[in-house]
Amino acid sequence: MKALYGQQNSPGEEMTFVLQERENLPACRDHDVKVQVRACALSWVDTKLLSEIKLKKELVPVGREISGVVLEVGSKVTFFQPDDEVVGILPLDSEESGVCEIILVHEHYLVHKPEKVCWAEAAGTVRDGLRAYTALHYLAQVSPGTSVLVLDGASPFGTIAIQLAQHRGAKVISTAHSLEDKQYLERLRPAGGVRQPLVARVIDVSHGKIDVAESCLEETGGLGVDIVLDAGVRLYSAEDEPASKSQLLPHKHDIITLLGVGGRWITTERNLQLDPPDSHSLFLKGATVSFLNDEIWNLSNVQQGKYLTILEDIMEKLSNSIFRPQLDEPIPLYEAKVSMEIVQKNQARKRQVIQF
Repeated sequence: MKALYGQQNSPGEEMTFVLQERENLPACRDHDVKVQVRACALSWVDTKLLSEIKLKKELVPVGREISGVVLEVGSKVTFFQPDDEVVGILPLDSEESGVCEIILVHEHYLVHKPEKVCWAEAAGTVRDGLRAYTALHYLAQVSPGTSVLVLDGASPFGTIAIQLAQHRGAKVISTAHSLEDKQYLERLRPAGGVRQPLVARVIDVSHGKIDVAESCLEETGGLGVDIVLDAGVRLYSAEDEPASKSQLLPHKHDIITLLGVGGRWITTERNLQLDPPDSHSLFLKGATVSFLNDEIWNLSNVQQGKYLTILEDIMEKLSNSIFRPQLDEPIPLYEAKVSMEIVQKNQARKRQVIQF
């Protein structure tokens, strides 16, 4: 039985991926569930976070969002029984690679998969759904009538965030990084055959000529946006910015400018640097900045009940077609290594899912 692992020889070096034969699984512990994996989505491995929380290993298990069938359960498992269809996210400290035919998972990381949701969609949506819920529900408290700017809305995460915001009654504005992305966002419609588009305005930033702040202020009648969900921001001028950072990302000053009074900026920029004038502008608007790190749910078990409720809600929205993910064609196991290299370089525009 093969499993996918990543290795990084020295800090800063690119990760390489290997499919390795693994030893036979140990027996099910009291709360373990033995799962036959049917699909596993590939996500970027955050090596910096792993080393910061002392979880860096020589071989890092790869592939954490899984869906599959329960084969066997431990003596104290209460939620599941053999033949149940399940979906979940393996914790950061998991010894298991999701890209493996059979794995052991603690029952508190799994929920039931609805029958009408296919394996690839379940695995491919669960993490983006969790991030969207964390950002919009817990950090931004999105509600009917609020305006939400989702940057890079055609990304797998952006797509789910747009669908959740619109479902909650918000007016959504989004940026597109290419003409193809723009056309995709303009075609998005809510479930149930409603003709009205999901995105009220799509701002094409691919040519670098359109001012995002100006477009958002124009769309909101000069009041500014209530919630901003970024995909990273530029902190410096173009010549001082590292080459790895996309020039299509807005500058932090643009975000501060387009935020409305009492606005909420949800950022994925872990090294966000705010100078005193930036803080003063945010203070005058009574605005808040929150950091989006969806790993918090599994780093502490305090919120376990809430976490499982979110996963169940994501599956329900998937089965009701409220969530329609951006998935690539399912990938066979023998192509997992190549696909993971593309994901790790942030070159995949659609969610990559390995199907068994």
